[in-house]
Amino acid sequence: MTSAAIEDEGPAGSGQARPRRRGRPSGSTAGELLAIARQRFLADGFRGTTMDAVAAQAKISKHTLYAAHPSKDALYAAVVRDWVDQGHDALAPHTRALLDADDLAAALRRLAGILQAGILSEPVLKMRALVAGQADLHPTVAADYVQRSWDRNLALLADTLTTLTRQGALTVEDPTTAAEQFIWLVIGPPLNRLELTAAHHAYRRDDLTRIAEEGTRTFLSRYAPPTATQ
Repeated sequence: MTSAAIEDEGPAGSGQARPRRRGRPSGSTAGELLAIARQRFLADGFRGTTMDAVAAQAKISKHTLYAAHPSKDALYAAVVRDWVDQGHDALAPHTRALLDADDLAAALRRLAGILQAGILSEPVLKMRALVAGQADLHPTVAADYVQRSWDRNLALLADTLTTLTRQGALTVEDPTTAAEQFIWLVIGPPLNRLELTAAHHAYRRDDLTRIAEEGTRTFLSRYAPPTATQ
């Protein structure tokens, strides 16, 4: 483990373009193009990334690139949108799995681990830094990132906590606040340290497991029914 918080288990995987099917003509697909553009933005920053470099790496003409994305601003917005949609789609099944859990405490610990693996992974930290660094020049992209990533994931967890409360597994009065509390209990301290040290402060997996366990225990001490055993 080097600069990453944990092994890269985030929604975007290693960030490599998908394997090309045998016999397909040269040139990247739409999804591959966005993955390549993301690599360039993360490696070179917004200013250092050029449409020429993206087109060359994707093995497409500049005309083809500009037809799909009329400007670097448009390409950047598409990259961020694609990234957050991948993240939401990857996390959603793990959040919904709480509803089918026989052991809610264990399921919350598993979800905590998934949140850590995604949010604290090096690619996600780099994307957050990129979006934050460009927020003044691209405020709409930054706002869309927050809405499509944080707000949607928070809303899904809040809805899940509401259902669990209706089922008697929890006693949550304000599901949005409870969802925020759970997330920050399990990722807050390491996220703060990793973002402020440019991910140079490594976390061992057993340290993150301990944070997840303690955060889950604290959450359940507040929201588990009085008769529940934890």
